[in-house]
Formats: sequence, structure tokens, C-alpha cells
Amino acid sequence: MKILLLNQAFVSPDEPGHTRHFEMAQYLRGQGHDLVIVASDLNYQTGQRTVARRGIFAEQVIDGVRILRAYIYPALHRSYFWRTISFLSFMFSSVWTALTVKDADLIMGTTPPIFQAVSAWIVALIRRKPFLLEVRDLWPEFGVSMGVLKNPLVISLARWLEKFLYARATHILVNSPAYKEYMLGKGVPENKVTYIPYGTDVDMFNPDVDGSSVRKKLGLENKFVVLYAGALGQANDIDTILRAAERLNDDPKIRFVLFGDGKERARLESESKRMKLTNMIFAGVCPKKEMPLVIAASDVCLAILQDVPMFRTTYPNKVFDYMASARATVLVIDGVVRDVIESSGGGVFVQPGNDDQLAKTILELSNDPQRVKQMGLNAREYLVKHLDRRDKLDEMLRLLESLVIQ
Repeated sequence: MKILLLNQAFVSPDEPGHTRHFEMAQYLRGQGHDLVIVASDLNYQTGQRTVARRGIFAEQVIDGVRILRAYIYPALHRSYFWRTISFLSFMFSSVWTALTVKDADLIMGTTPPIFQAVSAWIVALIRRKPFLLEVRDLWPEFGVSMGVLKNPLVISLARWLEKFLYARATHILVNSPAYKEYMLGKGVPENKVTYIPYGTDVDMFNPDVDGSSVRKKLGLENKFVVLYAGALGQANDIDTILRAAERLNDDPKIRFVLFGDGKERARLESESKRMKLTNMIFAGVCPKKEMPLVIAASDVCLAILQDVPMFRTTYPNKVFDYMASARATVLVIDGVVRDVIESSGGGVFVQPGNDDQLAKTILELSNDPQRVKQMGLNAREYLVKHLDRRDKLDEMLRLLESLVIQ
């Protein structure tokens, strides 16, 4: 079986970001199948080129995984208009690139951004193959809730396109239980939607990883390290972290460490300097393969999003990596992921946007190492039982096989 995946934001282990599709490709390869990936030639966090390309696309092979890096207009960190131009450029280049792969059994598209899912549908239509739509975020609803999409005509067109794709997909895959409920509310038949959470690699992220080298490099010996690892964008509400850090600026033992990049990074660094934060470190980016070391260097880990109702539906991948690493999560996100943290006893919930509560929670945890350690152990135990990626990939394979057989 050969699966063709179109994913603009695909990340290899040597790049910063989430490598779920690379891990999926390796798993399928181990089972005697192939996953060929059409990706953009930019990293979505840094906006930097990932490969030297001549023509429409360049081919890479990483640990046996074939990746076709298609052209994208480099405007991921600019205004929404120019980002849309960037997305559209990949929409066209990815179709051209994908059609060079002639023997795929199934075409898989992923969203957001939604335009690449349109590309996957076009390829599936031309090749007369099943079309699996993977929904990782609810677009356009997230954009509308954040105020990014404001024009009524644009919103109407976006919702029409969303409905169009749901109707045209052979099957829909979602990674959050709330996404499935959302789609059922849109009239999508229940037997057309499968929920499989991503989980995490429990061997890569584990309590035995030694993060002392990262602590030494950043001067964090004998500090209580609060880690945020991920994108620095509008949705991530890093300003609340800055305000909490300001409240704790006089505490000599607490340090906030941000690993990541994104559209807001330059502004956030400037704001940190303006606020004279001595407890805040912008540590830059690191490849996904080094993230276990980074998480192991922390005492507690942060997951945070803006206080937007639609964000209550999401399962942030970073939370599962934190849990597998036996780190307590300070969760500044309400909704379904809060249910996971509270069911596991693996962290503490803080009301989104409440920097005062966030600061007080971190201060309390910094003075109670036994509680922090126990929450980390609880998190790991729950993750291994319920969200081991090996189990989730087994489920994914069964879904793919059922769609190819149809």
C-alpha cells in the first residue's frame, strides 16, 4: 500500500516542530507500506528554506522516507493577506508535484491551512483514489474566533469550502474528540469520522533522559525551570507568560524558558526587554530529535493558548510530550485537554489569560518539589496507558487499510 500525503507544514526530525507524520511514515515502512510526503520547502516555525530546490520541487529521502519539497512563496510570518498568498502558492505547486507520484493507493490531505486539503482532493479526483481528510484544527472557526477572519464574505466562502471538503472526503480523521462532535453538528455522518489522538513516542520522551547539558548551557543550574516549547504566534498568548514572569521577576530561583519561533518572536523579545525581565530566556529553536533533552531540563512545562472558546476543542501535541517525559503541565487552556490533565493528575489548570493565577501557581509549585514530581509520574503513567503513539499508529494503519480496500 502506498499513501500520498500533502502537508505544507511537514517537519523532519532535523527541524523544529512536530514530527508526527514522519513517525507515521517510518511506522508504515516497518509494516511494509510507503508514505510519500509532499511538503513545502519552508519550515513553518522559522520561515527558513529546508532544502535547495531547482524547479517546482526537490526530492529528499530521510531514513527511507521519500519527501517531495514543493515551492511556496516565503511569506509565512507576514500579514494574513500575504500568508494566504503563500498558502495558495503551495496549493498549486503541490498538485503539480503530487501528480508526479503515479501509483498511490490513497491520497491524504491535512488542514490547516485548508488550501492544501483542496490540493489533495484535486489529486484524488484526477487519480480516482480515495481521499482521506485529516483535520488538525477547525478552520475557519479558529480564525473567526481569534478575529483573524473578519470579512463576512471571506468567512462565508471559507465555511462553504470547509463544508465542500467534508462532503467530498471519502473519510475524515480528527485528533480531538471535540472535533468529531463539531462535525456531527455540521451534519457529517458519524460513520464518516474517525477520532484517533496523536499521542506521543513514549520511548523518545521518557523520564530517563538527562537534561543537565541543556541546563548547563543556559545557566539554569539550581533554578526552577518553567518551559514553554512551541510556536510563538498570535494564538499562543505568550504575553500572559511575560506578565506572569514580571510578577515573579524578583524571585531568584524561577526561570521561564521559551523554545520556539514564529511570527510574534521579535515583538515578544522586545517586550521582554522593555519589561526588564531577568527571569525570561528566549532559547531559540532546536530540532525535534533534541526536544526530549529540552523537556528533561525543565521542572514544569507550560501549555497555553488565547482565551478563545474554539480552543477548548483542541489537543495540543506538546502536552503529550510533556506527559511522556514525566513532567507536570501547567495548563492555561480550558476544554478537552483540561480533562486529560485533571483525569491523569498530571498537572494544574490555570484560567486562560490570568497572569496573576499563573504566577501564583508557578510560585506554589516551585516550593513543593514532591508534588511536582508526583504529578509528573502520574502524567507518564496515564500517557503510557491511554496515549502511546504505537497504539495510535496501529489504529491509523487499520483505518488506511479499510479505505484502500473499499
